[in-house]
Amino acid sequence: MKPDWILIANATRARLLEQETKDKVKELKSFEHPQSRSRASELGTDRPGYQRTDRSFGAASFQPRTDPRHKEHVLFARELAQYLEREAQLGTCGSISLLVSSPFLGELKAELGEATRRLLGVTRNVDLTMVGKAELARRVAQEMAQ
Repeated sequence: MKPDWILIANATRARLLEQETKDKVKELKSFEHPQSRSRASELGTDRPGYQRTDRSFGAASFQPRTDPRHKEHVLFARELAQYLEREAQLGTCGSISLLVSSPFLGELKAELGEATRRLLGVTRNVDLTMVGKAELARRVAQEMAQ
């Protein structure tokens, strides 16, 4: 029988767990994306631009269409989704559950491939990335039981 996987994640950090028994989990892999914590000014190459809107002496500024931090969140979601898709196609796991903070959960689900979607089990809006190993199995079991 193939193991069940649980991905716990937020926009900067993720941990992939394997559920060995109902009350025991093992960490398989961890992912980090420190760029998601950076300021938008550190990620962007340019300052917001200025444009004259009418014949007055002032100018109006406009923000870029995509926030650089949001762009980094999407890149991290894509990285995680590609890893899960590759493993799902290889048949490494029996099911995949997502315990991911909002709004990153929506960004991640939008990037999931077809093989991963077929294996998708429980999805919860919860951030367990900073929970210690001693408490992690209990918290995961609690979320999976809901």
